[in-house]
Amino acid sequence: MRSPWTAMWALCACFFMIMLDSTIVTVAIPTMLTDLNANLNEIVWVNSVYLLANTVPLLITGRLGDRFGPKNVLVAGLVAFTVASAWSGLATSAGELIAARTLQGLGAALMTPQTLSFITRLFPPEKRGVPISVWGAVAGVATLAGPVLGGLLVEHVGWQWIFLINIPIGVISLLIALVALPNWQPRRELRFDPLGTVLCAAGLLALVFGVQNGQHYHWSTVAGPFTIVHILIAGVLLLVAFVWRQVTVRTREPLVPNEVFRDPVFTYANLAHAAMGFAMTGMFLPLVLYLQTVLGMSALESSALALPMALTAAGAAGLSGALWHRIGARNLIIGGFGTLAVAVGVLVYQAAPDIDPATLIPGLALAGLGIGFVFSPLTTAATAGMPPHLTGAASGVFNTSRQVGGVLGSAATGLVLQLGVAFAVPDAARQYAERLPVRYREEFVDRITEAANTASQFDSSHPPVPSDLDPDVADIVRRIVTGVFHDGFTVAAKASLMLPIAVLLLGIVAATGIRIKTKADDLESQPWSSSSHHSPPPA
Repeated sequence: MRSPWTAMWALCACFFMIMLDSTIVTVAIPTMLTDLNANLNEIVWVNSVYLLANTVPLLITGRLGDRFGPKNVLVAGLVAFTVASAWSGLATSAGELIAARTLQGLGAALMTPQTLSFITRLFPPEKRGVPISVWGAVAGVATLAGPVLGGLLVEHVGWQWIFLINIPIGVISLLIALVALPNWQPRRELRFDPLGTVLCAAGLLALVFGVQNGQHYHWSTVAGPFTIVHILIAGVLLLVAFVWRQVTVRTREPLVPNEVFRDPVFTYANLAHAAMGFAMTGMFLPLVLYLQTVLGMSALESSALALPMALTAAGAAGLSGALWHRIGARNLIIGGFGTLAVAVGVLVYQAAPDIDPATLIPGLALAGLGIGFVFSPLTTAATAGMPPHLTGAASGVFNTSRQVGGVLGSAATGLVLQLGVAFAVPDAARQYAERLPVRYREEFVDRITEAANTASQFDSSHPPVPSDLDPDVADIVRRIVTGVFHDGFTVAAKASLMLPIAVLLLGIVAATGIRIKTKADDLESQPWSSSSHHSPPPA
């Protein structure tokens, strides 16, 4: 039999690409806004639709691996992901890019559960610590490396290459997967729950659409008699119906088997995973826009600023894999959450329109340290008691929790950012208007308020000014408007970063319920674990 580590590196290559694309778009947002003639809401959807398309099908794609074999499903997803990456790089409008990113997210959804499912089959419980640590390190490092690599590509070859670079990676990963991964086949036929799938997909779609687009539609009518409030209520009700069906249905196998939640550690690990997904996704949007729009950094400069965060995350992830057996997964996870919350708080405290960007480096490095200490022990805790016949379902649930957190983090932080701009920019405008002649003040404030209360980009390079000004006065007004925007956007960014901090504190609460033994040999005493259960089926 091939070495399990050969297959492991193939899985890591696939997972790295999936996680990289969850954040690589963020650094290119300002450039894409201009090149695609799009507004901020549309470009936020470029990122959120990938997260949404990657999230909604995870429960069913995890079960597809149990039904058709994890290798077959992973290869299908890899092909779809690579094709969608080429389409994304060739897109000429925001709408086309959103469609391509949807397909890319669906491909990622096919692959993601299979990567973790393979690990639990390739390695017995007593040898699973190192590969799980590697898998967790890949998740953290790829997420943080996204903005760094994205900045390099945007600066030198164009934003299109943040997608086109996936083509060679995807082709190489496909060849390795076909050769190195064993083609395990299920020993029993599974039935699926189409109604449950529809309820889950429709509920998540409605909820995220309502949260993210509330400001865009002024919390009012979307189409016909339907308002944002109606859509949000419908989303909640559909998700409640989905949960009820999963708990009560007996005629078909539910997407989320009740058996996976017998171990309370798995439940707490999923709650913590959702909190981390929310915080990581939610912190990038305001940070990148603040660095590039307010501090005037290029895509490359802002990505280089994030490099210390990626490096400390990689180091902490490797260290946590070696330490959790000694000091406990729970302690590392709580410490990681707390460190990340403190780091984001430091960034909020430091942020100002005229700050030297280099002063942010210690806070960013501290954030990477916190992230690195969470992923490996958290994944270990979630998979410690996973039986072979539920690996696909449990992997789907675990990855769904992170992705749901990420989707809601992107949407909610984007909402708070838009609301913050709508309030903070007009407030700054009223203060700056005192510097203008009286006859221009009202129009100045009104035009800035109108720009700030839409989802379109408030472009500080071409700010709205009264139309009848002579050139000298207009130049002064433009400089004033730039100051207004920088002050107002900084306030909005700081406010939006408070949301991830709050969710990280909830993650600490969830992590207190994670209790697993600190010796690898003791893992077999966990529910469902035995040496016979964890031996992989024949290839």
